[in-house]
Amino acid sequence: MQWLSRAISEWLVRDGPPPNSPLCDFKRLSFELRPGDVLLVEGRSRVSEVIKIITQSSWTHSAIYIGRLYDVRDPDLQALVAEHFQGDPGEQLMVESLLHEGTIVAPVSKYHMDHLRICRPSGLEPDDAHEVIGYAIQGLGSSYDVRHLLDLARFLFPWAILPRRWRSSVFEHNAGGPTRTVCSCLLAEAFNQVNFPILPFIDRSDDGSIRFFKRNPRLFTPKDFDYSPYFNIIKYPFLGLDDLGVYRRLPWCDEAMMYNDNESEFAEQAQNYCEPCAKVTHLHEVKPNTGDETYQPLENKT
Repeated sequence: MQWLSRAISEWLVRDGPPPNSPLCDFKRLSFELRPGDVLLVEGRSRVSEVIKIITQSSWTHSAIYIGRLYDVRDPDLQALVAEHFQGDPGEQLMVESLLHEGTIVAPVSKYHMDHLRICRPSGLEPDDAHEVIGYAIQGLGSSYDVRHLLDLARFLFPWAILPRRWRSSVFEHNAGGPTRTVCSCLLAEAFNQVNFPILPFIDRSDDGSIRFFKRNPRLFTPKDFDYSPYFNIIKYPFLGLDDLGVYRRLPWCDEAMMYNDNESEFAEQAQNYCEPCAKVTHLHEVKPNTGDETYQPLENKT
């Protein structure tokens, strides 16, 4: 049965084709990454489509950026990373939890064809960032908690139609044991180690005092890092619009055709029915000319 389970897992996590045109500039995004940043991914696999339904968000996966191998301060943690990653020590690395692999360390470049977003913890001190990273690294080798994913899915159904014996593990303390986790749960636990808020419950007393309560890490999903007011959102669109009015030079089609999120069908229709552009516009013509190679982040909250 183990071979069958692995075959099903591989089928679920197999990526579909990448988009014809990327939504983000991977080169600029990877240049901006700092240790401790949370990286959100819009996945292309079958399980990603399930997660989109469960979480009602396009962000299906989260990972934490740990820098390059030599950026890891603790020698023991550095050795642990080297044990799980035998690639180039100068490669930009992240820790993530995957359905068929568990908690692993992987190069950021594996997602160069995907839609990505950086969520940066606002005001996180460097020492605390390394402690957060250290906690994530110590989780390397843990199995993926599939039951937790199913438990989150059950929140979509009315409680009345669920049998009583289908008791959720979400609210059980340390459910699944210390050797199983999911991507967002691992990251939430890591930030909890330094009391950095993600989506805390804030209690206001009658006397005006307030108290913060940590949210159950098992309730977190990737979109929570995007939604949190304590994380800055950093985007690098594939076509930067930093210069005033640069959007006027984009190669818009003049035909009365609207895109309805049907990429494969629309691309063929556009080729067949749209008149050729009067002037071909190349990508370098619409990117802002800054005069140097310094990358300026585009930060905003959504």
